[in-house]
Amino acid sequence: MNKKKLSYLFLVFAGVAIGWLVFSNLEFTFPAKDESKVAVSNHINMASAANTFQDKPIRTLKDFNEAFVQIAESATPSVVTIFTEKTVNRRFISPFDFFGSPFDDFFERPRRREEGANGRKEVLRGLGSGVVVSSDGYILTNNHVVDKADSIYIRTHDNKKVQAKVIGTDPKTDIAVIKVEVKDLKPIAIGDSDALRVGEWVIAIGSPLGENLARTVTQGIVSAKGRANVGLADYEDFIQTDAAINPGNSGGPLVNINGELVGINTAIASRTGGFQGIGFAVPSNMARQIMQSLIKTGKVTRGWLGVTIQDVDENIAKGLKLKKAEGVLVGTVVEKSPAEAGGLKTGDVIIEMNGKKVKDTIELRNTVARTSPGTVVKLTIWRDGTMKTLSVKLDQIPDQPVAAEQQQEMSDLLGFTAAPMSSELASRYRLQTDAGKVVVTDVDPAGNAYRAGLRNGDVVKAANRKDITSYKQFLSIVGKMKEGDLLFLLVKRGDSNVYFAFNL
Repeated sequence: MNKKKLSYLFLVFAGVAIGWLVFSNLEFTFPAKDESKVAVSNHINMASAANTFQDKPIRTLKDFNEAFVQIAESATPSVVTIFTEKTVNRRFISPFDFFGSPFDDFFERPRRREEGANGRKEVLRGLGSGVVVSSDGYILTNNHVVDKADSIYIRTHDNKKVQAKVIGTDPKTDIAVIKVEVKDLKPIAIGDSDALRVGEWVIAIGSPLGENLARTVTQGIVSAKGRANVGLADYEDFIQTDAAINPGNSGGPLVNINGELVGINTAIASRTGGFQGIGFAVPSNMARQIMQSLIKTGKVTRGWLGVTIQDVDENIAKGLKLKKAEGVLVGTVVEKSPAEAGGLKTGDVIIEMNGKKVKDTIELRNTVARTSPGTVVKLTIWRDGTMKTLSVKLDQIPDQPVAAEQQQEMSDLLGFTAAPMSSELASRYRLQTDAGKVVVTDVDPAGNAYRAGLRNGDVVKAANRKDITSYKQFLSIVGKMKEGDLLFLLVKRGDSNVYFAFNL
């Protein structure tokens, strides 16, 4: 009897032990409530939740490897290759054409030349990337990928080639939205780029160096956030990454470990033209806001405060009796602007906006710009040794002194845009305000000015051998020129004076 009891006890203990061994090697994860739900935008059928890869347990190297495989498999079907064509009429050939175009190299842009009645016709072909953000065919990409294209096509992950149309573009952030009439595309979920942290794993997907390498996946980390003064766009808040980005990746997605879009790959910093570990992506939160505005209204409306600002350094802080160098210093307050109406004065230091610390001029400028006109904001300022709070109702950015159509015509002719020197431009391009009267603010990558070497931030010192004494004088000189004329510029770049000559 005792032997039977001992046998039963042995079997019970053995069962418990085996059960403990089996279940001790299992891990359990529980998704958050409603985590799998997908929200639908009022305007487009946009996915807003992704597979929860971030919650998958990693026990072995194989699990770690499988996690990246699943992220890539989830995001890749949402990536498209974008093809563009643009026909130009060449009456004159710049001597710089013989050296090729950096723009051609960047977008794998072969040319087809034909002789026409009005001169030599050239078909420029471009190649870039894009990412599907809605099930009804909306695609996010870069403005410079589709800018001024006569025709646009995409190739999907299953090799369907479909014609696309431009819904809207925003050169100031280098974002564009295009659309195709295809209903079975897989949209990527858009993540929160503000929540992204330096050091997080990310994946870049696109078509580097040509169509044959479409949907190439590269992996890296977020190297930095909030990169500005790069000279790529007017409003810069780039995510920096060491995920390999090469020519042709422009417009493709930067994806986090949850398979969500956190950035639109835009450019690389390189001395060779190839990957050197520094790439830049427009944050998804900025891209989403621009996209929704373009889809809804066809344009982007930005908030306007009406001041010129500069960063506060230690010497300025001492002069204003600030405890530390923080906030931004108000220079000029524009007449009849929201700032004037709200009581801002020259010499005020803006410390906070809506209770959030203001780090520098770039952050404040971007924050104001993405705030809707008509919004009342609370500004905490330092004035004469005391803190004050002002309420300011933002307005819409007014039109420039030169009519938009005239500006566009002049930009198309010159291949670049320029603006009067201001403290804002000086801060953006790290210039001295007395460096000159005219600053180059945007250069068309497909134009002769870019081929010749002109770049954003160059200060125009002379045009056609005449010293530039004012922005008005500069407009007077270039306003008399016509297509095919030779423009001869002297610009100041850093500590050097450089000459450029090119046909318009």
